[in-house]
Amino acid sequence: MKIRTGMIPLNSLRHNRGDEESKNSNVFVGRAKEYLKDKRKAMKLIRRATIKAGKNKRRLRDVWSNLQLLLELAKAWSKGEYRQIPYRSMLSIFAAIVYFAVPTDAIPDVLLGFGLIDDAAVIGFTLKLVEKDLERFKQWKEKKNSPQMIDTKE
Repeated sequence: MKIRTGMIPLNSLRHNRGDEESKNSNVFVGRAKEYLKDKRKAMKLIRRATIKAGKNKRRLRDVWSNLQLLLELAKAWSKGEYRQIPYRSMLSIFAAIVYFAVPTDAIPDVLLGFGLIDDAAVIGFTLKLVEKDLERFKQWKEKKNSPQMIDTKE
């Protein structure tokens, strides 16, 4: 599966983080853990992220289809329908969703033209991290949605 990561190259995200940036990322991971423990909160977060994505579809075009798959995976996991994914991957996914859904992240969304750049970068980075897990989910989803063959031979 080819993952499009948005406008910012992934290698630009791989730098030494300062204390402030590290503290901020820990906040998102901490909040992600809370959502992983509470199905109702998780579903609310996914709904918020889905609405935000829908309002910004054109601006998120580079990551749009994979973002939708990521949100579907988060929803299926939260509902208990799909659990064949490492906890660490789900933690990364939910941290990215929290970051995306929060309007006051590193670059506030109100800055027209710039507010979603960091969101797209975080989503792209997360997509790369969980690429194999996402591919397995996609295959599971396709298999689940495909019609079952009925044996007509007796």
